[in-house]
Amino acid sequence: MAIQVARITVKVQPRAKATRVVGRIENAYKLQLAAPPVDGKANEACIAFLAELAGVAKSRVRIVMGLTSRMKVVEIEGIAQEEMERRLAKGH
Repeated sequence: MAIQVARITVKVQPRAKATRVVGRIENAYKLQLAAPPVDGKANEACIAFLAELAGVAKSRVRIVMGLTSRMKVVEIEGIAQEEMERRLAKGH
């Protein structure tokens, strides 16, 4: 059986009151992160939040594009694309 990988685009807003999904902007999910954009803290928070939402280990979540940008492409191993999108849609 092939490994399922979901690939999503997120636009992050660091230094928010809480970490959560707040909707969509075109093809990206808007993600508020409580962490500041300092020393990779926002990226870590993004990975941790998406891993928890997907129900996978943090090591299975990778930011593949946009490490230093607010717009990021994230790959999550171990969950189907449709299932991840459904969870993101429910998350706001």
